[in-house]
Amino acid sequence: MRGVLLATQARCRLAAVLRRLVAVLTLTLAIAACGRNYPPPPNLPDPVVNLQVGPGDVLEVVVLGEEKLPKDYEVQPDGSLDFPYLAKGITVAGLEPRAIANAIRDQLVEAKFLVSPQVQVKVKAFNSKKIQIIGQIAKPGPLPYQDGMTLVQAISAAGWFTPLADTNHVQLIRIVHGETNKSVNAIISVDAITDNARADVKLQQGDTIKVDQRLF
Repeated sequence: MRGVLLATQARCRLAAVLRRLVAVLTLTLAIAACGRNYPPPPNLPDPVVNLQVGPGDVLEVVVLGEEKLPKDYEVQPDGSLDFPYLAKGITVAGLEPRAIANAIRDQLVEAKFLVSPQVQVKVKAFNSKKIQIIGQIAKPGPLPYQDGMTLVQAISAAGWFTPLADTNHVQLIRIVHGETNKSVNAIISVDAITDNARADVKLQQGDTIKVDQRLF
């Protein structure tokens, strides 16, 4: 009976010690999290979605009922699109997918290839749209922009930071849509994003990401 009592007391003492350790660890993590000195949240205009195509973009064109036609097409350097059965290229640079579909449909009808074709167009790759990443990045330079791309995704695609990067103060330079030669420069903490303290930042085509060297 005495042995059972001693064993019970030992388990109680062990449980108490474990509770204290958990409490200390929780407090330590909380203090560490509160101690992170993030810059204020960035004040950026919302990214503008621009679906206009340009040279180098890859389009998928589907003419319903015409399965033998190729589906993938690249916009030529002069902004045109060469499409089967049409004598000349169709100028598509600066147009959105729906307008391109209408232009292809009209040309097919005019060429008397089809009477009332149904044409669908979507962009497979926006190669004409770029963002720039400069500074303390493994692979700095232009990066193809994809719809919905975020700051962390772009930095990952560029090979991530160098060991000298100031990851807590990353500059994002954005051209304000509709205002010539006006840009906004915001400081963003990638540390806060990767610590799940803040949401990732959606990019806009033409954005420039600049990563400076951290101060020691």
